[in-house]
Amino acid sequence: MTKRKTTAVVIGLGLVTLSACGSSDSVGAGDSKTVTLVSHDSWAVSKSVLEDFEKQSGYKVRVLKDGDAGQAVNKAILTKHNPQGDVFFGVDNTLLSRALDNGLFQPYEAKGSDQIVQQYRIDQDRHRVTPIDSGDICVNYDKAYFSKHKLAPPASFDDLIKPAYKNLLVTENAGTSSPGLGFLLGTAAKYGDDGWQDYWKKLKANGVKVVDGWEQAYNDEFSGSAGGKKAKADRPLVVSYASSPPAEVIYADPKPKTAPTGVASGTCFRQVEYAGLLSNAKNTKGGKALLDFLISSEFQDDMPLNMFVYPVRESAQVPEEFVKFGPQAKNPETLAPAKIADNRDQWVKSWTSLVLK
Repeated sequence: MTKRKTTAVVIGLGLVTLSACGSSDSVGAGDSKTVTLVSHDSWAVSKSVLEDFEKQSGYKVRVLKDGDAGQAVNKAILTKHNPQGDVFFGVDNTLLSRALDNGLFQPYEAKGSDQIVQQYRIDQDRHRVTPIDSGDICVNYDKAYFSKHKLAPPASFDDLIKPAYKNLLVTENAGTSSPGLGFLLGTAAKYGDDGWQDYWKKLKANGVKVVDGWEQAYNDEFSGSAGGKKAKADRPLVVSYASSPPAEVIYADPKPKTAPTGVASGTCFRQVEYAGLLSNAKNTKGGKALLDFLISSEFQDDMPLNMFVYPVRESAQVPEEFVKFGPQAKNPETLAPAKIADNRDQWVKSWTSLVLK
């Protein structure tokens, strides 16, 4: 992933305004030939792929990008009785229970759902959401730094608190960043309710640096990224994504034969993003067609190089760069959405007191 979901994910509902973001054009929202997709800012699709859907379905797709993931979800909840669109894409497992508990979606079993990898299928009795993509939040490392210092890169959460890695890690604020929150949830999954706070005390004592968001952490502070090299960054460890090393190859000119960064596979937390038909959608027929499209082979094959996430369709083609430089973690940390919902706000509050004060 590159510039994905970099700002606040833990936003009080009362702080979100009702003004539309991404598009001020409300014409066509209820037009039966127009279907509106509401999403976070990281939505992307190849023009030709979207045009194919429009041609085959007869619907014109209107995309309303509504800020980062947390802001977009909260605004969708606030406007659920008169939604801005028909389909919402981009609620992930860290925020899913909030959306479901607030009745954001109406049931629809998308065509092709039986082709989705089994582990991502949830809510199967009600079909309120459809899995669309997955990704791993992991610590990335600068290969050149560790080679130069003849130091093995860290491989696990436990490694990060060892003296050898003191003052090397930069992470994002868990209260203002999706990867920052994911990293916190990974430690909660790894060490449990009774152990994660002690882990963070040790991580703080070992010199972890905290910045507001992914953009600053990855492009300004991390020595292994293209941006970090230009900024003369001095942190060779960063919380980012398993798909960040492929991005360093794909966007480089000339392209290197190997990625300049690697992933500490024992530090990963699995994120899954979902889409659903909004409860009061004006164009439910078009919305259903759009959901079918989002898990079609054409969209799923196209998605990785546009949004730097992994497809969830079993038969989807994963780009060679992903397989070679950014394979998914074999044993990522996970938490049930209900567990996250019950603890997320308190965890973030406790984390803030422990790490930032």
